[in-house]
Amino acid sequence: MLSWLTGGGEGGATLEPGLHVVLGTPITAPPAQGQQEAQFGCGCFWGAEKGFWRLPGVVTTAVGYAGGNGSNPSYEQVCSGRTGHAEVVRVVWDTALIDFSDLLKLFWECHDPTQGDRQGNDSGSQYRSAIYVDDPELLKQAEASRDSYQQLITAQGYGAITTEIRTGVPFFAGENYHMQYLARPGSRPYCSAMPTKVELGTFAGCTYKLPDTVWSHYDWNISHCVLRGENAPISI
Repeated sequence: MLSWLTGGGEGGATLEPGLHVVLGTPITAPPAQGQQEAQFGCGCFWGAEKGFWRLPGVVTTAVGYAGGNGSNPSYEQVCSGRTGHAEVVRVVWDTALIDFSDLLKLFWECHDPTQGDRQGNDSGSQYRSAIYVDDPELLKQAEASRDSYQQLITAQGYGAITTEIRTGVPFFAGENYHMQYLARPGSRPYCSAMPTKVELGTFAGCTYKLPDTVWSHYDWNISHCVLRGENAPISI
């Protein structure tokens, strides 16, 4: 199980246990039986979180920081680049309804994993592409999906994938005002992700569970597709 630690350190708002603005589920709860969790870094975490919370079978999501040095970082400290943390989305899902493969499909397709310490107009180590898991099987699956996706995007002229894939990475919760940001009244509709428009196919260990109709709600040919979609989870 990934560590849940309170983020929003010096100068930042502290996360209080609460409910997901859209899903209505506890955002700090550890995975229950039949559930798993992982962290995904895909650039700015505002849009990334919305992409994940809309998937059927996702129990809860939260934004935060991971993969750096020190503990309890604030948003300002992470943005400075001094802590080395990435902006990430913690995702908890019901394994009976959605597979890690489905989450990996969204992850690879929703951003450009070849841009290093950058995603679109956002530059800095906090915007790097990353997958953090603790389960060895999930690690194998993440690596297999990366290798498969590398072949696909290489054929389309893209360079090497720079995604950081690691285990044992603590998660530090972000400030309250960042949680489910795009679903909050008055939020600024912002997303810097630059999808490659290359779809992830099958790979070693993958077992997709979501029907094709789900993916019709994500059209990466449309600029800032995630921003244009509804906040509510996709029905199947």
